[in-house]
Amino acid sequence: MGLSVEKHVFLFYSLIIVLAGTHQLVRAQSCVWYGECGDSPNVPEKKLNCNYTGPAIPLPEDGHQLLKDLCPGLDYGNRAVCCDVQQLKTLKGSLQVPSQFLSRCPACYKNLMNLFCELTCSPRQSDFLKATAFSDYQNGTQNVLTVSYYIGQSFANAMYNACKDVQAPSSNVNALSILCGKTASECTPTNWIEYMFDINNGQTPFEIDPIFSDNSTAGMQPMNNHTWGCDEGLDDGSGPCSCQDCSATCGPSPVPPPQPQPWLIFGMDAMNVIMGISYTLFLLILIAAVVGVWCYRKKTVMSEYAPILGSNVGPSLGNDGKDLSSVASSCDTLGERFENSLRVAFTWWGSLCARRPLPVVLLTLVVVAACSAGLYNMQITTDPVELWSSPASQARRDKDYFDTHFGPFFRTEQLIITTTLAPDEPFSPTSGPDVPFGAPLRKDVLHQVLDLQTDLENIEATFEGEKVTLKDICLSPLAPYNSNCTILSVLNYFQNSHEVLEHQFADEFYVYADYHTHFLYCVSSPTSLNDISKPHDPCLGTYGGPVFPWLILGGYDATNYNNATALVITFPVNNYHNDSKRLGKALAWETEFIRFIQNYSNPNLTIAYNSERSIEDEINRESASDITTIAISYAIMFLYISLALGHIQSCGRLLVDSKISLGIAGIMIVLSSVACSLGIFSYAGVPLTLIVIEVIPFLVLAVGVDNIFIIVQTYQRDIRYQNEEVDQQIGRILGEVAPSMLLSSFSETVAFFLGALSNMPAVRTFSLFAGLAILIDFMLQISCFISLLALDVKRQESNRLDILCCVKLSDQQGDPSDGLLFRFFKKVYAPFVLKEWVRPLVVALFVGILSFSIASVNKVEVGLDQTLSMPDDSFVLDYFGNLTKYLHTGAPVYFVVEEGYDYRTSEGQNQVCGGVGCNNDSLVQQLYIASLMSNYTKIAYTPSSWLDDYFDWVKPQSSCCRYYNTSGAFCNASVVSSECMPCRDLTPSGKERPTGNDFMRFLPMFLIDNPNINCGKGGHAAYATAVDLIGNDTNVGATYFMTYHTILTKSPDFITAMKMARELADNITLSMRQEGKDYRVFPYSVFYVFYEQYLTIVYDTALNLCASLAAIFVVTSVLLGFQFWSAFLVSLTIAMILVNMFGVMWLWGISLNAVSLVNLVMSCGISVEFCSHIVRAFSTSTKGSRVERAEEALAHMGSSVFSGITLTKFGGILILALSKSQIFQVFYFRMYLAIVLLGATHGLIFLPVLLSYAGPSVNKAKILAASARVTGTEREWLLN
Repeated sequence: MGLSVEKHVFLFYSLIIVLAGTHQLVRAQSCVWYGECGDSPNVPEKKLNCNYTGPAIPLPEDGHQLLKDLCPGLDYGNRAVCCDVQQLKTLKGSLQVPSQFLSRCPACYKNLMNLFCELTCSPRQSDFLKATAFSDYQNGTQNVLTVSYYIGQSFANAMYNACKDVQAPSSNVNALSILCGKTASECTPTNWIEYMFDINNGQTPFEIDPIFSDNSTAGMQPMNNHTWGCDEGLDDGSGPCSCQDCSATCGPSPVPPPQPQPWLIFGMDAMNVIMGISYTLFLLILIAAVVGVWCYRKKTVMSEYAPILGSNVGPSLGNDGKDLSSVASSCDTLGERFENSLRVAFTWWGSLCARRPLPVVLLTLVVVAACSAGLYNMQITTDPVELWSSPASQARRDKDYFDTHFGPFFRTEQLIITTTLAPDEPFSPTSGPDVPFGAPLRKDVLHQVLDLQTDLENIEATFEGEKVTLKDICLSPLAPYNSNCTILSVLNYFQNSHEVLEHQFADEFYVYADYHTHFLYCVSSPTSLNDISKPHDPCLGTYGGPVFPWLILGGYDATNYNNATALVITFPVNNYHNDSKRLGKALAWETEFIRFIQNYSNPNLTIAYNSERSIEDEINRESASDITTIAISYAIMFLYISLALGHIQSCGRLLVDSKISLGIAGIMIVLSSVACSLGIFSYAGVPLTLIVIEVIPFLVLAVGVDNIFIIVQTYQRDIRYQNEEVDQQIGRILGEVAPSMLLSSFSETVAFFLGALSNMPAVRTFSLFAGLAILIDFMLQISCFISLLALDVKRQESNRLDILCCVKLSDQQGDPSDGLLFRFFKKVYAPFVLKEWVRPLVVALFVGILSFSIASVNKVEVGLDQTLSMPDDSFVLDYFGNLTKYLHTGAPVYFVVEEGYDYRTSEGQNQVCGGVGCNNDSLVQQLYIASLMSNYTKIAYTPSSWLDDYFDWVKPQSSCCRYYNTSGAFCNASVVSSECMPCRDLTPSGKERPTGNDFMRFLPMFLIDNPNINCGKGGHAAYATAVDLIGNDTNVGATYFMTYHTILTKSPDFITAMKMARELADNITLSMRQEGKDYRVFPYSVFYVFYEQYLTIVYDTALNLCASLAAIFVVTSVLLGFQFWSAFLVSLTIAMILVNMFGVMWLWGISLNAVSLVNLVMSCGISVEFCSHIVRAFSTSTKGSRVERAEEALAHMGSSVFSGITLTKFGGILILALSKSQIFQVFYFRMYLAIVLLGATHGLIFLPVLLSYAGPSVNKAKILAASARVTGTEREWLLN
């Protein structure tokens, strides 16, 4: 049957299609090369492939397993491929480094191997590979010199997307930053592949030109094989990549919780509004009460000294109208008896000391000398760790644990270098836009900085007659294989060599590579062992480790390191806490380091510098420079005391009535009490601190001088009874004033001893020394000073000159009279303050100040600005400023897993690692997620993980893990020997993670392996100290995982960073908990021991101050004869002073820290001096009304308090403002001035007014007792 025309045409076209298909089939089976022939002219140690255009050739049997391991997609049929066994071996060797970094994500690694397997061995090479240049024929063979590789854009994108998030755990960067020739942020699918195929990368033996398209181009079909996403599992059972290496498996990005909103009412600060409303209501109530009382008094025509509502008048000593014995309560009687017993005891004791002055003085000298002899054993603590961190605190325990298992954190010597020169013109690369470089990255500046760095390396110091160089003390992580010191410097990109810095690859037209291109490459790939550009210089530092750009550059934006405006050079030096000799060597070298920099001069360089010892040295220098200021301050106080004690009755008796010698003796007693306290605790082995030495004399002088003025001025106002001897008079006076002195001194002593319950060593030590010093001062004053007073009285009465007591004037007695200050207080000040219209104003003013202070309490900043601890002229201040201005990375932070965790099981490994198969809540994964919220968590980077790098290192696909088959010893990847065998077989079980004995067998090898060109995963440099092997290397003890905090500049930043790290560690501990195991995960950074105090400083402050107030209340209640209301008023006034101190701190920018807490505790003690004497004088007054009693108490005790503690301290404090020390100006001058002013105003203004309104009623039993004491004496007529 014939065929129609249509059928003929159809068959014709069908035949054409079949023939075309056959032609395509033939092309698919044709090769571009086969085998290796000649040496590569670009990489001499590598070979070129032989030109071959025939069909694929079945692979010899000895290559089957290798093909299956490398390219399982080609392991089918007769295994006909376009490569021989040697090419497969070359492929395996060429992919060693990429496989070490990318195999942690199976999908990424699978896609990458697909790219290279298709290139090397695909039986259909001619579809997507075209040879474009060949060598000349030699020995009948021709080499392929250049090929074009047609790659599907979809394939390239998919491969990049699967790999872009893969991490390099040892370097805290993305793996593509190491493998792309650019930073990961600049890496793209095309430029990554272009870099891998670039003939200038030092690895590619011939030129490969990748062409990207999803469509046929020039008759070529792009290689567009199937790809796997990083969130997909593979056919061989491998799971999806971990969240750390694949963002697609993480789900939504973590969002930090919202910051707490400020507490607002009506859009204003809530505390301000609440206290404002409260104060307004109080004013309204006060005004209503004042108006009501005024109207009532106007109606009844009453005096301002009359009682309010009949409650203000009590029986007085001159009233005869009522039988007081019938109304005196049992509490009144008990209080009177207790007070009388004190009066009698002190009277007897005072008479004894006045009667036998010389024995008392001599005995006192012996006791003081014996106690002070303990100063011979005095130890002064200047170590900030010992000062601010309790041995029982968590930070201190964590530090001790870290130091014990991993060694102390290294000492840091650092320079921050800027230049006055202008930047060079932008660098013009052969392709792409111009790249600007910061001025410090000029080549001439780098040469000058390198000269400086070399000079610093060559510094020699002397310690105990031995020469000390940097090599003797520096950190050398690869020693003894590599003894070079760790120097974190941009010059280490150039191997610290002027010659390497000058390397350049250029022709007469272009500069293809120089220090600019090397710098740009190294900041993107700091762990690289060779640059992609000629002459392929390494980026790895000479010490064998990476030099990360964020540690050596400053002042750049984002990751544009080329814009850096500062260079940072850091010399890490080994720390030796338990080896005084080696530590001494380090300290000696640091001294020379600082001296060299201080004497260094270069007009082009500006250098900010610091060494580990600098802060302590500057604090010591500051203390030494402030000795003059402190001495002047104390001299002024001493001079005032010596002159003010005298009561000059006439010019002729000036030298007789003066009490300079007695004042000096009183000062010596105060200083002796301090010396005794220091000596006693030195006997007990308690070390002193600078705070104790600087603050306690001030405190004890305040308390002691007040008591001295009270004793002397009470004597001066007293009239001796007829037939009364001097010792009897002095005994009687002591009986009157000593209970008040006991009240204040014992209250302060108990308050300070309770302050010793603080966890902060500085506060605890201060409280102990202060409490004992005040107690000893009181005992010396009622004994030795009383004896000296008796001697001085006898001198004065015999008209002998002060100081020159051997000189006697003619007999002339001055008329006794009150002092000017006493008359002022009695006649002017006290009546004015207690006027009816003044008292409400006083109450309104002080309650207003209190309201403001309460509203300010929560606004006081917590922490201590480290710049305040430095003198104004310190070079460290300049360093701190540059640190804040230029640096982008904070301190290292180590997450330590304590000994006891089992790493040998798969379950245990999954709770720690961050690679494929690891738990989503593993340690590394949680830290990775935290780094994504760095502004919130203060964790800057993904941690370096020894466990993940170990897994990559031990994989059989890698050439890293090998051992000698004869001895079993480790064989480094750089060794070429037939005796070196891979640790694990390329079998399914061999590709799994090592567990059990296998895990421990190879781990020690990993930790001694130095990174090299064939194996970049060696763990010696990065992890030699990170893993503590125990049991003769049979088990893993404590380990750490290191990352960095973000840049921290102020105290709140440091506090937040520590708090967030601890919360994170607690969460990790819970997720890693293993049954029957006792361990925890904790964070450690070098600053934690200093800032931990601020986590509880508010609680500690409240506890210390409340305990002190409670002690004052109890002691005052007892020593006032169980007058609880009086004790409450004292405690209330002191509490107001303390709250007002917080208001002053907020206004004056004084933060809450250990130093200010010491001052607050001290202010609590000094406030007792301002208040207790006034209240006791009020409680013992026998006047009729509260106003009269308050006036009498203010007149008699107020003048002594004002002339004693107030004026004495005021003059000395003003001198502290001249100190060069910022910490003195802020925490001593400002706070001391506030303490004295607030104490004086509350004690001498507010408290008398408060007593006039709400003071306790008169003690009837005391009136009876006082009446009985004066009956029959010459004083009786004064009261009747």
